[in-house]
Amino acid sequence: MYMIAKKFHLTTAEILYQMPDHPSILQSFVWQKIDAAPGYPKLHQFLAFWEANLDGPIHSVRVVGHDLVGSPSRCDVVTEFVLH
Repeated sequence: MYMIAKKFHLTTAEILYQMPDHPSILQSFVWQKIDAAPGYPKLHQFLAFWEANLDGPIHSVRVVGHDLVGSPSRCDVVTEFVLH
């Protein structure tokens, strides 16, 4: 039997939910915590709390995790937008 090692990530979840008074409108909520991949127990606990206590039903959840330990990464800017 193999055990899957937990990896702690900075976890960001975008939660789209329906407005209680206007179900055809979707609202976005961003949740962020350090959580253990691959199961994300803190995220599941938060979603269970949402379902039990909040009025807006969840439409969808998008999750992104970023390793907390590792070599620094570099991001090149490809496009720049100037406002005004």
